[in-house]
Amino acid sequence: MLLFGFGAVAGLALIWAVIAWLLVNWWALIVLGALAAVGGTGWVHRYRQQQEGDRVRQQALRYGLSELDALHHRDFEYAIRDLMRRDGCTDARQIGGAGDNGADVLATDPLGRSWVIQVKHRRDGDRGSPVGTPDLQRVNGTARQLYGADIVLVVTNGRFSTRCAPLAAQLRMHLADRRTLAAWASGGRPLWELLPRVPPPRQGR
Repeated sequence: MLLFGFGAVAGLALIWAVIAWLLVNWWALIVLGALAAVGGTGWVHRYRQQQEGDRVRQQALRYGLSELDALHHRDFEYAIRDLMRRDGCTDARQIGGAGDNGADVLATDPLGRSWVIQVKHRRDGDRGSPVGTPDLQRVNGTARQLYGADIVLVVTNGRFSTRCAPLAAQLRMHLADRRTLAAWASGGRPLWELLPRVPPPRQGR
């Protein structure tokens, strides 16, 4: 306790000495303020340049199917996230993993519509096993209830079983197969222009 008391007194004395020195040498505050302003301006400028560079890179983002096929399934989820960001979904994020409740990517498009995307990667592309109806049922059970989705999408670099399209229509879901993915990832139009019957934004948003 005695050492703590001496330390506290010494600390207070040091603080008082600094304050007293600054009161006499007030010009030092002006110099420090000017240096801080210059440093802050430089940081803001660099940050804005970095943001602009990221935006330009995102706008130029392109993927070929061979690149997407070669990805690990988790990297494929990040690729879908980045494509959504490229198309103006600035809040797009990857959430796939344990406890994701069937959702791998969440995003809000420029019209304010909330997207929940389940991503299914096939190492062998459309030669691999098709995505089946259980995958659709899984994400449908949580997308609107848990995430408030306006648009529920399942996207794959492979193919869907023949039973998926009728079920998706009944559940008001959207499917993006290898062909749609290729058109989207290679650039040009955003995904919602390639999908049929994408709903308009909710009133009041």
